[in-house]
Amino acid sequence: MRAFIFPGQGSQAVGMGRALADASPTARAVFEEVDDALGQHLSRVMWDGPADDLTLTENAQPAIMANAIATLRVLQHEGGVRLADKADYVAGHSLGEYSALCAAEALDLATTARLLRLRGRAMQAAVPVGEGAMAALLGADVEKASVIAGAAVDSILAEGGAELVCTVANDNDPSQVVISGHRAAVERAVALAKEMGAKRAVLLPVSAPFHCVLMQPAATVMSDALAGVDIHEPAVPLIANVRPSGKDYLMEDFYYAGGLRALMMQIAERLELSCLTVTGRTMGENLEGAQVWNDDVIRPLSNPVYHEGSLAVLRGNLCPDGAVIKPAACDPKYHVHQGPALVFDSYP
Repeated sequence: MRAFIFPGQGSQAVGMGRALADASPTARAVFEEVDDALGQHLSRVMWDGPADDLTLTENAQPAIMANAIATLRVLQHEGGVRLADKADYVAGHSLGEYSALCAAEALDLATTARLLRLRGRAMQAAVPVGEGAMAALLGADVEKASVIAGAAVDSILAEGGAELVCTVANDNDPSQVVISGHRAAVERAVALAKEMGAKRAVLLPVSAPFHCVLMQPAATVMSDALAGVDIHEPAVPLIANVRPSGKDYLMEDFYYAGGLRALMMQIAERLELSCLTVTGRTMGENLEGAQVWNDDVIRPLSNPVYHEGSLAVLRGNLCPDGAVIKPAACDPKYHVHQGPALVFDSYP
């Protein structure tokens, strides 16, 4: 049993994907399709830099996704690996959730690239370049990280400064927590971290303070954008009841329900918990203590969001050639209609 998990920002590097594209026509086709979808030679930024351009979130997000999907498609088309056969679940961290949906064929590649470009621009617009930051606190659990973040904000206030944001963004594992907020506050937290009990604090190579309240304007933009996107039934199961595929909740609710670690705990029986991660610890060690605080947001395997598919094929006199509809996207009362129907010959 396996889960394919896709990375978030911070994993980008100049040169990413170049060797794969040189060696594989399948990979080149992915990068070309993403370039076409964005109307930009994103692949040149990925391969030649400069690093500052690649780090801009509007570039980093579709770039990381493109690299992940290119790798996956090489495995599929040239290695004979079918995701539906090899993966019981897909998951991702932040933008990696979009990569996971693309990998599971719930979103097509071009749509995924355009959504991530929009997401990146909306995030950057929420906080101008240079005004926000993120940092990883090593050797600190979430409670200690919260204390360090709060101390940073309080110390700036005590000096007569403005009330800034610095808060826990990602609970990666019991010994690594990421904080996010205004750059001045995050940098102050980094300076305070070691004397307050953390082993080390490292600023992350990102251009905006993700996963904190400063991103609320971006959440509004993406909510509107996703409302107009068709999400197909994934080739592998979905257990996170989070929009767009879920019914009721936003990513903020997902975070407070336990986040990615809690979701992974729900599928722990199907993960290879002994494998090492970039933290130097095994996946099982990273998941120790993870807990689901709301099992309607992060469902157990015995109670998934959907027992049946979220899409259906409609046939009949209204659509003699067939049509795909998404009954899960609307209230069940709209599944039945009595009365006249207005049919258009085409839709621009």
